[in-house]
Amino acid sequence: MASSPGTGSSRRGWVYSLLPLSSNSPQSNLTRKSRRRVFFRDFIFANFFTIGASISVLFFIAVVFRYGIQEPLSSSFRPKTFRPRKFKKPVYRKPGLLGGGNEVASAAVVDIMTKNLHDKIEFLDVDGGPWKQGWRVTYKGDEWNSEKLKVFVVPHSHNDPGWKLTVDEYYDRQTRHILDTIVETLSKDGRRKFIWEEMSYLERWWRDATDAKREAFLNLVNNGQLEIVGGGWVMNDEANSHYYAIIEQMTEGNMWLNETVGIVPKNAWAIDPFGHSATMAYLLRRMGFENMLIQRTHYELKKELALHKNLEYIWRQSWDAEQTTDIFVHMMPFYHYDISHTCGPEPAVCCQFDFARKRGFNYDLCPWGEQPVEINQDNVQERAQKLLDQYRKKSILFRTNTLLIPLGDDFRYISIDEAEAQFRNYQLLFDYINSNDNLTAEVRFGTLEDYFQTLREEAGRINYSLPGEVGSRQIAGFPSLSGDFFTYADRQQDYWSGYYVSRPFFKSVDRVLEQTLRASEMMMTLLLGYCQRSQCEKFPTSFSNKLTAARRNLALFQHHDGVTGTAKDHVVVDYGTRMFTSLQDLQMFMSKAVEVLLCIRHEKSDQNRSLFEPEHERSRYDVQPVHKIISPPERGAHSVVFFNPLEQTRVEIVMVIVNSPDVTVLDSNWSCVKSQVSPEWQHDEGKIFTGRHRLHWQASVPPMGLQTYYIANGYVGCEKAKLAKLKFLASLNELPCSTLYPCSKLDSDLAEIKNRHLTLTFDAKFGLLHHMSNKDGSKRVVGEEIGMYTGSESGAYVFKPDGEAQPIVQAGGQMVISEGPLMQEFYSYPKTKWDKTPISHSTRIYNGESTIQEFLIEKEYHVELLGKRFNDRELIVRFKTDLDNKRVFFSDLNGFQMIRRETYDKIPLQGNYYPMPSLVFMQSLTGQRFSVHSRQSLGVASLKNGWLEIMLDRRLVRDDGRGLGQGVMDNRPMNILFHILKESNISSTADPVSSPFPLNPSLLSHCIGAHLNHPMHVFVAKKPREASVQLPPRYFSPLSASLPYDLHIVSFKVPQPLKYSHQFHGDSRFVLTLQRRQWDSAYYCQKGRPQSSIMADEPVNLFYVFKDLAVLNVKATSLNLLHDDTEVLGYIKQSGDIVQEGHVIMSPMEIQAYKLELRLQQ
Repeated sequence: MASSPGTGSSRRGWVYSLLPLSSNSPQSNLTRKSRRRVFFRDFIFANFFTIGASISVLFFIAVVFRYGIQEPLSSSFRPKTFRPRKFKKPVYRKPGLLGGGNEVASAAVVDIMTKNLHDKIEFLDVDGGPWKQGWRVTYKGDEWNSEKLKVFVVPHSHNDPGWKLTVDEYYDRQTRHILDTIVETLSKDGRRKFIWEEMSYLERWWRDATDAKREAFLNLVNNGQLEIVGGGWVMNDEANSHYYAIIEQMTEGNMWLNETVGIVPKNAWAIDPFGHSATMAYLLRRMGFENMLIQRTHYELKKELALHKNLEYIWRQSWDAEQTTDIFVHMMPFYHYDISHTCGPEPAVCCQFDFARKRGFNYDLCPWGEQPVEINQDNVQERAQKLLDQYRKKSILFRTNTLLIPLGDDFRYISIDEAEAQFRNYQLLFDYINSNDNLTAEVRFGTLEDYFQTLREEAGRINYSLPGEVGSRQIAGFPSLSGDFFTYADRQQDYWSGYYVSRPFFKSVDRVLEQTLRASEMMMTLLLGYCQRSQCEKFPTSFSNKLTAARRNLALFQHHDGVTGTAKDHVVVDYGTRMFTSLQDLQMFMSKAVEVLLCIRHEKSDQNRSLFEPEHERSRYDVQPVHKIISPPERGAHSVVFFNPLEQTRVEIVMVIVNSPDVTVLDSNWSCVKSQVSPEWQHDEGKIFTGRHRLHWQASVPPMGLQTYYIANGYVGCEKAKLAKLKFLASLNELPCSTLYPCSKLDSDLAEIKNRHLTLTFDAKFGLLHHMSNKDGSKRVVGEEIGMYTGSESGAYVFKPDGEAQPIVQAGGQMVISEGPLMQEFYSYPKTKWDKTPISHSTRIYNGESTIQEFLIEKEYHVELLGKRFNDRELIVRFKTDLDNKRVFFSDLNGFQMIRRETYDKIPLQGNYYPMPSLVFMQSLTGQRFSVHSRQSLGVASLKNGWLEIMLDRRLVRDDGRGLGQGVMDNRPMNILFHILKESNISSTADPVSSPFPLNPSLLSHCIGAHLNHPMHVFVAKKPREASVQLPPRYFSPLSASLPYDLHIVSFKVPQPLKYSHQFHGDSRFVLTLQRRQWDSAYYCQKGRPQSSIMADEPVNLFYVFKDLAVLNVKATSLNLLHDDTEVLGYIKQSGDIVQEGHVIMSPMEIQAYKLELRLQQ
């Protein structure tokens, strides 16, 4: 059992969501009598524990006085049954406005931590016999005398939306037939059941289905024969996907399902993601889900949990001291989700009951020798008892006598004959078992809802709790657990850590589409919010179909063979093309929206040509974006517009590409802005200078707003951009200098770049970072190393190197330093044993007052792992620091929360690699921190003390035996960007080594991550204008002020743009989703760093967030927007003045969605 570390103040419940179910005014309208009632009620709430304790003491005294002191009961006594228990909602403290400072979330108290499981398990891979990864399961036979074994056989078909075939190919060849089969076969017999998961396929089938098929489908759903489980657009990956994209894909599927079929799913089904994240459990709970099922977890963890009957548990978030995030989980115990590994512990027996493997069907025969046979009256007794034996052995692994038996596999039930073979034979077996009372079992087809409902009913009658078990207030009888289930291994030492990095180019495109969709949603919402006439609604609503397509293309790629990089080459092309098309559509929409929001054109038509274009665009789905070259004519100027998608004013050094260094930057008021110009580099040893130039200046853009700058040529009265000074490595015979820039040789073995906070020192022999120094002179070793793994057993899924990674950089290469007033850069094209090196890299630091950039180090790696010379190689970068981290580090889960990681000697190297969707940091015992932020998902490890290692790309010839049938050879040139932060604590901090709990990023670190993952969107005027004709200032600033730095707008959108014009104007047609970040106050407000407001100091009021927009009809809702009864999610209704006045009251780590209406204030 784990307990709170006892640091920090206690947590004040989770999201006390504030707002009334319907409120049109920020003013309170309580009567005097109601105020007295509220005062009395609030007094009771505020003193509830004091009053209760007083009554308890008096009662105790009375009992002792009456009966005396009794003998203690034996601790081993545990009654078998007790009175039925009602479902208990979490207990909440009374909310109040948060006090000053950071409120540190308490740690969860749980029975099981996955970290402790890793500490305990020896990972010896002992052969267990028939159940190879377990043991020989036995039973006495009397286990079901008092409570009959209740077995639910759940037919299912796992349909990947892309893997070996594209989503369209799968639909045409298999999935549409499967759905047709389900409807027809279930309609024949009311005892038959089925579950379905992926809405991407169901939506397509629904469009194609006849009215009769649709009606039959609805009848099956309504009578409980067919259950939709999960109901997301896909069954998403849980390692690489960002929480924004997970919410989007779940919402897209759930909303379509609710609108079309009229149901809201409450049971989740995730049988194929390669490892499971605690973030998924949190999001599902906040979407109203009650139960979830998972499958792919490390086989040794399954064995350990099964030994103690802990395969069913309550998953609780690590910060949740009040059990508000609890969700019930069923973990499948065996190797796979196919029929051979789901009926019981012996696959050789279970395979005999996969009747689609009989000869005559298109599936492989059972590899264990014995094949399925048709059930008849002659063999039903023997067959039924053989199957029931497996059911009993499986039930021994669980606490209750309610048992789940999945019955399916990939793309099963494709024909009527196949479905009938399963349903017919199983029904004969069921009938025999159910007709023999001496077998003490009842078996039938069921859905997940049937299973969980029966299990909860049994757990309400029978006490399965163990002595001293924490459990959960929501459902008794099961342990509580916190942590995650990475890294997954399915057998021996085959760890699935390769897919964290496979196809990194498309992992990057995924994030670009994500941030572009989020920004486009914001723009559409603002356009409609500020629009008061049906005429101006036409432009944004005309984009609705393309917006929906973009949502669905992003959602589709979250599939566990999409963003993972584990699909066939032509399927990856299909995913990439879809994302590329949506990126083009979104950028076109934003280019036009800029004109309307800046009042250049008040009523933009979708048919009109845009005056602006994106500052960078892709020409194809598989290439990096290219910057537009800005070429202002003599005495002319080009407009450049920035959109800031963050909720705080953004002050940062920005960059565009110009054709000439002789330019000037002006702001929206036509005032001069200091700027710098430097050469643009490229990955080409023969010609590292492209001939174009990078123009930098410091821009300021309002929150969620637009700001205009001008790039002018020959503008009188302003200083031209400062030319950077270049220093080249001295070993070159000729300096590759441009005549435009001052140029000199670099003669020292060490090279430096610096700003007012940091000095970075490089080893000029190898072109790699060596150490960094603070302005106070303190030095920190940060040795950079670029290396490669080799190995012939790695594949798209599995990382299995032959040994440790070896350095690839040799002495020599080309290096150049660029020094300027705003940005300094060290560029290196390193020498390796290959003619064309696979990597080049830049290190940059910035000089921008009041920017967060001046505190970070920017590392950009250009990677080209192309050609057979790099076959079976995996490229990494290491940062070898002098931090004493004991090989403990912290990586993020889905960009939402941090989790503690530890390197174990008993686990092979590949098992010590973990997903890094956006952030990793390590911390010494003295509080020194080293953080690396990434703008895409990769893999990370800390294999030696003080080291952080990040994999950048992998090129693999062979298939790794997991069904894909190919390696990963379709590498693309790409850039990988990191923002590195070194921090020192200003107060005591938790011990990162001895404490099992995760640490949180600092507030500055959160801001750096937000800027990296939500970059500004830049638009350039297609035509220049005369610089002498000065237009009035062009900017757009919708927020009344910046929001606190620990409050993030996850999304601001119109959920149903196609229906917007048809909805009543009083409806809540907009949705605002907020997240309150948890940050480590030990690193807050360091001297010289920008002061940041936080929610504790500046509570947010939704009624006054916008300048000119009134916020009406605010309703708290679930994250999938389908539960307005927030008690289902654990929320409690607010009362009194706080509710009426609209304060946002959220605990750290919480995400909360609000439906609302916007109206332009007159």
